Amino acid sequence: MKKQIVLIMTDTQRWDMLNCNMETGLSTPCLDEIAENGMNFKQAYTTQPVCGPARSALFTGTYPHTNGMWANSMALGDNVKTIGQRLRDNDIKTAYIGKWHLDGSDYFGLGTCPDGWDKEYWFDMRNYLETMSEEDILKSRDMTLMDKEIVKKEFTYGYQVTMKAIDFLEKHKNEDFLLVVSYDEPHHPFICPNKYYDMYSDYEFDRSPSLGDSLKSKSPHYAAWAGDSLLKKEEDFNMNFQAFFGCQSYVDSLIGDVYQSMKTNTPDALGLFTSDHGDALYNHKINNKGPSSYDCIAKIPFIAWHQKLIKKQSVYSYPSTHIDVVPTIMDYMNLPIPKILEGISLLPALYEGKKTNEEIFIEYGRYEIDHDGFGGFQPMRAIFDGQYKLTIFLEGTDELYDLNADPHEMNNLINENALITTRNKLHDLLLDWMNKTRDPFRGYCWERRPWRDDARKATWDYTLMTRQRENEEYEPRQLDYLTGLAIKEATRKK
Repeated sequence: MKKQIVLIMTDTQRWDMLNCNMETGLSTPCLDEIAENGMNFKQAYTTQPVCGPARSALFTGTYPHTNGMWANSMALGDNVKTIGQRLRDNDIKTAYIGKWHLDGSDYFGLGTCPDGWDKEYWFDMRNYLETMSEEDILKSRDMTLMDKEIVKKEFTYGYQVTMKAIDFLEKHKNEDFLLVVSYDEPHHPFICPNKYYDMYSDYEFDRSPSLGDSLKSKSPHYAAWAGDSLLKKEEDFNMNFQAFFGCQSYVDSLIGDVYQSMKTNTPDALGLFTSDHGDALYNHKINNKGPSSYDCIAKIPFIAWHQKLIKKQSVYSYPSTHIDVVPTIMDYMNLPIPKILEGISLLPALYEGKKTNEEIFIEYGRYEIDHDGFGGFQPMRAIFDGQYKLTIFLEGTDELYDLNADPHEMNNLINENALITTRNKLHDLLLDWMNKTRDPFRGYCWERRPWRDDARKATWDYTLMTRQRENEEYEPRQLDYLTGLAIKEATRKK
């Protein structure tokens, strides 16, 4: 059996925008069919709810704070290797078609294929714009376009990405490969053929109780983020996102075309589907994505399928995370998992439904380097164990939620006496994770929270540990500063 993987992803698609996750009236028949024929992950999370940083973890297997891309418009570190490079260096075909967002450039990219991927199939958003006249470029960014003229599918970025993906599957069906199909849709500017747009002319998305969140028990940055929305009542919000949802149903149909091609050309391929992050859609009176671990923003759809290896109609209810995608790909390709990767393989989950993570982690640094908006630097670290979610806002109010009792994350339990043991255990695990992953922002300030009475006193040396990298597939073993000799242990006392 050939070792073939197709990873399909969208941009800005909440977990509850898929009908197979929640019946809201949105139409996603193709993704629903895929979920029916595979495993649907019900508690999957991004590592950081911003486009570039989320993708940096998804395609390197390291957290944004590790790989250097903790905001949009920041490039990966020079010594950070993508899954494309790792597989290419093991003689496996790799192709990436669609939105990249990892080169540190503007939203559209550099238009040049990065190392590790097939140049013949590279097609980022700058390449798409370069095929157009200036008039059409302006149209492609006009979210009111469907009100002005008929939009043909051939005009859209998603259609062109789809055609290239199908071409790849037809021509390389007898090879081992990794194919990434990365859609910009349903992200703004929400361009789609009119029939999908017209589907939602009178539609309103389900109203979450969190539209009425007063934000009084939340971190102060949420009130700044909400702005004038803070004064609105639940019924005041317009929940008609016609173009957004039309674009979602359109990209669902395109994914269906790729899926059909997989069934024809590569029936034994492992398929993975996900999105980079969600969108608040006025939950908690905020919009877009940003410094928050709320499910509306950080929880993402994740589906895996394989006609022989993954049981149909299976549901995975344990916490899972994008950080595990690269180790899973390496494992599936029968390659050793490098020490530098910060996740674990999901194959035991895919094949046997086994729990692989006791908890998952979410972070936030900044939305974008180029812009002064979006709150600027908002350091956040969060941990979720399947029931309780603890979020530390270094410059704000920390939050603890019991998602079993409070799925809309309304009641902040950070100072709840009955949960001190649970809270502190999660906090200790979070601090340990920051240390293990060499989080460059780690330090005593994350431990010394107002509610943590037993925190160690502030010291300049903090843990007295040295933590070096082990990237021996591509670099010589690092040296000990004191001896000049190769390190024996990467993590050790100073």
